[in-house]
Amino acid sequence: MIVFWLVLTILFIIFATAKLKWHPFLVLILSAFLVALFYQVPLNTVAKTISDGFGGILGYIGLVIVFGTIIGLILEKTGAAIVMAESVIKVLGPRFPTLTMSIVGAVVSIPVFCDSGYIILNSLKESLAERLHVSSVAMSIALATGLYATHTFVPPTPGPIAAAGNLGLESNLGLVIMVGVVVTAVAVLAGWWWSNRFLNATPDNINAADAPAAMPEGMKTRDDYSHLPSATMAFLPIIVPIILICLSSVANFPSAPFGSSMVAEILIFIGNPLTALLIGLFLSFFLIKSSQKTQEISDSISQGLVVAAPILLITGAGGAFGAMLKVTPIGDYLGSTLSALGLGIFMPFIVSAALKTAQGSTTVALVTTSAMVAPLLNQIGLDSELGRVFCVMAIGAGAMTISHANDSFFWIVSQFSRMSVAQAYKAHSMATGIQGVTSIVFIWLLTLVFI
Repeated sequence: MIVFWLVLTILFIIFATAKLKWHPFLVLILSAFLVALFYQVPLNTVAKTISDGFGGILGYIGLVIVFGTIIGLILEKTGAAIVMAESVIKVLGPRFPTLTMSIVGAVVSIPVFCDSGYIILNSLKESLAERLHVSSVAMSIALATGLYATHTFVPPTPGPIAAAGNLGLESNLGLVIMVGVVVTAVAVLAGWWWSNRFLNATPDNINAADAPAAMPEGMKTRDDYSHLPSATMAFLPIIVPIILICLSSVANFPSAPFGSSMVAEILIFIGNPLTALLIGLFLSFFLIKSSQKTQEISDSISQGLVVAAPILLITGAGGAFGAMLKVTPIGDYLGSTLSALGLGIFMPFIVSAALKTAQGSTTVALVTTSAMVAPLLNQIGLDSELGRVFCVMAIGAGAMTISHANDSFFWIVSQFSRMSVAQAYKAHSMATGIQGVTSIVFIWLLTLVFI
């Protein structure tokens, strides 16, 4: 019955989010109460366990998510994301257009959500495809898979941050970023390889009445900006925090490469994800060029808080769900069972892929799976620092497998690329499936070497 109640809870999450369209925040909170009911958790501890789990994950990760979201929003509003994309294109040149498009997507999606990133880069992608005489379908899949890779693997994107927090890595995001970049490279190459299968394809939904011709409200093309920042200024708000976070992780190594001097202490302080992203936030303010700059900054912060709010609630609810699972016997039981099966790193991947495919949200899959897996890390052999990082990567690989009709990103890619649903399944959905499977195989090989 121990496994039955967990399966029933997972089915409730899938049914409530995918069929009833309930908000994931409410579903995860209700799931925490269901777990308490199913496993007969003492009633006088239920409310406190849920509150502590909710507040515990947000106590540190919450502000990091807020700062990262506001930075991404400012990069969108000021045209810095477009400048970043054009800078990558200039460096790589036109020789490998689909690979260039994949790398553009991977870079831009570090600070910007993949949905927004695709929309603001769509016109750039179309013009590049026309100029270089490359199929727009191939370019669309290359861009989409590049965006998707960093969206699921590299902080400060909220999903990987939340997963890292649930697995106890909130103070070592630098290591998550470094490993995430390596795994992202493999995922990008897998998506690029699949996109090249469509070099001779043409969009088959060009004349469809429901194919959108207009940008969503608030989205801009390059021509809509009277002023664009320099490439240096465009990259600073995201590159500086990442460098600081990585330096802090290096300074924290047991070998103490920077010694115990004041320099090491300063690096650890400014490289704390909270401090580093706050620095990045202030750097992003320099991108705003307006006669009412103070008001523009205030408006950007307000809009960023609105965007971050549902992510924070889902993340907190995931923490509450995970906290409740930890006080039940499910961890010990599943741990011994899974250890006997020898699934190891494939277990979080399978759970995440099932959740993603069933309910569509990458963030929900990352948050929910990481909360479920946290009590099992020791039993599946991933309780070390690096093991937890690989677990985040495995969950990310599952959370991209696969993007189809219940995923908003699927519709953005298909409609803005003017592909029919059938063509989008063949091109985009298959690409995300290949990315996920390729990534988990690579992650498994990494665990064989480093764990």
